[in-house]
Amino acid sequence: MTARRLTFADPGEAAGLAAFLERLLRWEKNAAVRIQAGGGVAGIFAKPARFEVLAVRTAQLLEPVELDTTVSAGELLEGVDEKRETVTVPSAVTGPPWAGLLPPRGGWQPRGELPPDAVRTVAAAAVAEFRERTEKLPPQERGRKALDALAEEIWSRPLGRTGLPLRAVHAAHALGFLRGKEPVTLLTAGSWLRLRTPYGSVVVRTNGSSGLTVTPV
Repeated sequence: MTARRLTFADPGEAAGLAAFLERLLRWEKNAAVRIQAGGGVAGIFAKPARFEVLAVRTAQLLEPVELDTTVSAGELLEGVDEKRETVTVPSAVTGPPWAGLLPPRGGWQPRGELPPDAVRTVAAAAVAEFRERTEKLPPQERGRKALDALAEEIWSRPLGRTGLPLRAVHAAHALGFLRGKEPVTLLTAGSWLRLRTPYGSVVVRTNGSSGLTVTPV
């Protein structure tokens, strides 16, 4: 059936969704998210501003529903009821271009696991490098073009030999996905790479993912 309210099966899912949406809205007040629900699972897709990646949160539903819509992240946040573990889905909005090209729902193949502490260390080091190099730029050269070029240089670097760009790690860290001690899993599906944790995933599209290896970082 079609529903405008989702009821989560696991405690804490509503709070987790609210935290995810709040982080998205810090970068873009008018952010939109696409919701796909089916088979007892709901997926919330977003493209955090400036990161050039897709972020995904999935959750088991107490009642199976069929739903596919793009909505305002702010309005969706207003519909979260943490006590009842529900979220009321607002009216649809015109979706941004990225919402029309989502990663595949199935066919993901695990490529290995990465230690969370090491991944967090890499993310923190990259952020620190960006800040340090920005501060060293003369004020007259600290324009948007120069900062964008510096960001592109740093965040396009691969994570070790995984082929995953550091922008995906940065996004996962900024969205609060790199918490806890559980291993971070790298998966592939065709030209897509996915960094998955118990708190959410970050997905990027590459020129190809064959022959990837996972080594400590």
